[in-house]
Amino acid sequence: MRYSALRPRTPVLLSIALSLVSTALAGDGLYATSADLPELVSVIVGEVEFGARGDERGPIGGGAGCAEILTGGDHSVRSAAELVAVLELVEAGEVVFFPGDAEIDLTARVHIEGLQLVIPGGVTLASDRGREGSLGALIFSDALKTQPLLVTGGEGVRLTGLRLRGPDAERRIEHHRRAYRMGAESQGSSYYYKLPTSDGIRALHDRLSVDNCELAGWSHAAVDLRRGDGHVVRHSFLHHNQRQGLGYGVCLDIASATIERNLFDWNRHSIAGTGRPGCSYIARHNVERGESLSHCFDMHGGRDRKDGTDIAGTRIVYERNTFLGTALAIKIRGTPEESVSVEGCWFRRAGVPHNIVAEGCLRVGANAYGLTEPVVIDGR
Repeated sequence: MRYSALRPRTPVLLSIALSLVSTALAGDGLYATSADLPELVSVIVGEVEFGARGDERGPIGGGAGCAEILTGGDHSVRSAAELVAVLELVEAGEVVFFPGDAEIDLTARVHIEGLQLVIPGGVTLASDRGREGSLGALIFSDALKTQPLLVTGGEGVRLTGLRLRGPDAERRIEHHRRAYRMGAESQGSSYYYKLPTSDGIRALHDRLSVDNCELAGWSHAAVDLRRGDGHVVRHSFLHHNQRQGLGYGVCLDIASATIERNLFDWNRHSIAGTGRPGCSYIARHNVERGESLSHCFDMHGGRDRKDGTDIAGTRIVYERNTFLGTALAIKIRGTPEESVSVEGCWFRRAGVPHNIVAEGCLRVGANAYGLTEPVVIDGR
């Protein structure tokens, strides 16, 4: 593949305010706050803009400035008991609203009963993240085995304006090393999975929508899209989902999704796919702030699944994303059934091979590379 480089005389950095509220979910300072969010999320080279931009529905990462913040609903919930009860009677089209100062602790019932909250199809769970300084209601479990906390019971479920906190934001690097990297003494997966895993919201049906939410501390995945099409994850902040070997902001199996205008940080992979046929996603206008144990956006291939194929999903689109870290940005571990394309993105690191690794069906359009003197490379 041939590339041509276009170096502008005067690169212009475009400053876009992210307008994110504080994200301190715990008093121990574990989680990132608005004080250290990036201001530079896109770059203009010549007359062309590369990287992410907010839209009329809100800023990247959500919070203050979102246009669709709900302030009430058909049911108001402040406690775990009320939440469990209301999910037994709520109907499609109704909104379950959590006041912004509510904190719903589900730890005990998850630990004792293995509680999984099933959200009926067509139901919305909402709070007011970003409204007059509200962080949004907090729903959490501190039980290591939370699999998952919330699960769709039908199509068209929506989560908006909420914070969803999991039990384990740690990297667990030593645990992974003991399982897999101690030579003959390694016990592999039988040891690794003795430490339970957790998931935030799991989709088993079409059209899950997650918007203006903050999701952190899930050792497997904050958003686990097992099945279904038409999912949307947008204007949210997904961070500290980072257990070594797992750790995903958004994970897809046999599912398709649009993932846009999110802020990602401290995830092992911010977006990951199993690579099975039917696994597809569009990632656009997202900002990857940069802390990662591995590459940021991912699609597994057949060799990872050991299914005798080289298939790495069906179709993947990367458009107008910003990668501010030094980790590998995109890795496709096989050949998609249709295509994978990368265009309009801004990568802090210079050069295509340092940012994009793909084996087949790859189309790389014009993207900007570099921080202080960005260079546009067009691979078409």
